[in-house]
Amino acid sequence: MFDRLKSSLERLLPLTRDEFVYFVTLLTSRKLAKHEFFLRAGEVGREIAFINQGCLRYYYLKDGNEFNGQFFFEGSWIGDYQSFLTGRPSIQYFDALEDSALLVMQYHDLQKLYTELPKFERFGRVLAENVVIGSQRRTASLLFDTPEERYLKLIQERPKVVERIPLHHIASYLGIKPESLSRIRKRLADSR
Repeated sequence: MFDRLKSSLERLLPLTRDEFVYFVTLLTSRKLAKHEFFLRAGEVGREIAFINQGCLRYYYLKDGNEFNGQFFFEGSWIGDYQSFLTGRPSIQYFDALEDSALLVMQYHDLQKLYTELPKFERFGRVLAENVVIGSQRRTASLLFDTPEERYLKLIQERPKVVERIPLHHIASYLGIKPESLSRIRKRLADSR
């Protein structure tokens, strides 16, 4: 149950058996059924979660329309980082696109971990760096890449998204209508 988590952590920092065991004691297991929420807009995100199994997304809701921000799969950490750090309500929704199994850590437990085992501050720093890098890359892509270029990058860099995510969610993530994505896919298929 903890193999994927252990591999993920050990890529960031060397851990003794006791340190890993202590880390695990701060986690609780949670299962989400498909379409069940991890966090809703208006709620304060006081926890982060490691996806042990499944797939989640976050999206924004405006005028009844969903705008997908990101997709997360096994081995990823999720949470509304801004809400988590500031204690302010989230403006995002996080829901399961598949039945999912999570390992959840509360804000106060993460702070306790940093105090008791300062080497875990590296874990927090790397998570923060990944959030910033991901956000900047996505913003730059939406500003500078054509929809077709965004789709081709997605296929190359994140094939799991194309394999496991419904096309209407992919279109929203790319910032286009589903019909536009269909035309892009057809054009690419015809050019082969």
